[in-house]
Amino acid sequence: MNDNTNSVSPSLLAGDHFDWVRYSRKQRLARSFGYVAAAVLLYWALSTVDIFWPWVRTAPAQLGDMMFRMFPPSLEKLNPILYALVESINIAVLGTIVAVVLALPVAYLGAQTVTPNRVTLWLARVIIVATRSVDTIIWALIFVAILGPGPLAGILAVAFRSIGFLGKLIAEAIEEIDWGPVEAMQAAGASRAHIVTYAIVPQVVPSFWAITILRWDINIRESTVLGLVGAGGIGLIFQGAIDTFKWNTVSLVLIVIVMVVFAGELVTGIVRRKLL
Repeated sequence: MNDNTNSVSPSLLAGDHFDWVRYSRKQRLARSFGYVAAAVLLYWALSTVDIFWPWVRTAPAQLGDMMFRMFPPSLEKLNPILYALVESINIAVLGTIVAVVLALPVAYLGAQTVTPNRVTLWLARVIIVATRSVDTIIWALIFVAILGPGPLAGILAVAFRSIGFLGKLIAEAIEEIDWGPVEAMQAAGASRAHIVTYAIVPQVVPSFWAITILRWDINIRESTVLGLVGAGGIGLIFQGAIDTFKWNTVSLVLIVIVMVVFAGELVTGIVRRKLL
């Protein structure tokens, strides 16, 4: 009997009583081996991580004390927090715009069906992989080291992180278009520019807006932490409040960040319904 089916006693053929077993013996052994292997892997992973367990045991008490210090939130620095929040939103918006401008040619060259040759295809894919592989915080650290602290470093960090995301998804959207209009324009002798403008772009526009709105929503969230490394925004106030143990200010910053992320979700949902 196949091991992938439930095991049934041969006495069933003679009409005798039989015991139904969900897994065969071989399957039970394989599952048991899998559980043991998972437990060994988990133990090995924990043993390679330097965890100070006394701190873990006192974490509930520390959390309770921190929550007690956080509430009620202090409104003393509400105006600077709101100003920094606007700066974070502007970083996300400008970074997304820069990323779109840079990602469109990368997406075109990265689409197998329209790229001029394999050199441009691999060049685009290297750019996509390189920009997606580096986290926004790392990009921010790089640009802070180059340009100094400030929102410009944050804008470029958001932009460079977004290029790979936008380029990959837009390239996939280009590869999935209906090639009927493209072939018709090619048969009519249209130039490459006309084919792109009138046959490819109209089909990609809905996906383009959906992808861009999604990335903007992600950038709103990521821009709130860039200040932790000096790249501007509300994260700078957040880090300063933690460093000075002003937990009432920390709680206010967290509340503001949650509210702006929730508002971003609402805005992106409304825009998506209007445009798509």
